Amino acid sequence: MKRIITVIVVFAVSVCFASFVAAATLNVAGSTTVQKRILEPANDAITNATGIEVKVRGIGSGGGFAELMAGKIPASIASSPLKSLLNKKSLPDDGTYQEHKIIEDVIVPIVHKSNPVKSLTWEQLSDIHTGKITNWKEVGGLDQKIIVVTSHKGSATKAVFQKKVMKKAEYIKNAREVKSTRQEVGLVAKFKGGIGAVSKGFVDLNPGRVNTIETKEISRPLSFITKGEPSQDVQKVLDYLRTPDAAKLYK
Repeated sequence: MKRIITVIVVFAVSVCFASFVAAATLNVAGSTTVQKRILEPANDAITNATGIEVKVRGIGSGGGFAELMAGKIPASIASSPLKSLLNKKSLPDDGTYQEHKIIEDVIVPIVHKSNPVKSLTWEQLSDIHTGKITNWKEVGGLDQKIIVVTSHKGSATKAVFQKKVMKKAEYIKNAREVKSTRQEVGLVAKFKGGIGAVSKGFVDLNPGRVNTIETKEISRPLSFITKGEPSQDVQKVLDYLRTPDAAKLYK
């Protein structure tokens, strides 16, 4: 009888411990690119490997960093370099905040699938997005008005493209501003004169919807940002995300 009771107690403790591990959560917020390309595809694998469930809110890299600054989350997710986020908040790069890169991401210009233009220089892309070039015939395309589509102001993809390609110039005033990358791809797929710039991973997730334009590589890190050293749970998730097995899941 004592042996049976011991077995029952051990089993009960084991079940409770397993439930505790399964219930462990890590709340992060920020880049929708990191959310859709890394964390959501790898969600189940992260939990299985670490015992931690990552709950993600896609509110843009800037929004996530603001919540990290306010102490609302232990880590934000970003598709913009830490230095850019610090500059926007007028904060010194003194080591208070740390960037933990997972992978390097590539941004690609996208156009309607009927658009015959195959390649553009950064100067041409800049002139299109600032309104100096307004018709596709000016860059070897059809006689078609250009419709610029871009993400919201808090988008890291937009910030990186604007900084690297446009040299911080302002977008054309009538640019169509959307709330998500999914909407950006959708509008460019809808308008024959449309052009946007998104993570290559999103194009791969939507094969055949839009064409990509060849240009000099536009890259940026996809990262976790922490204030000080990462917590134990954040470090566990980071360690797993950097493994070859995790990388196979990224979109």
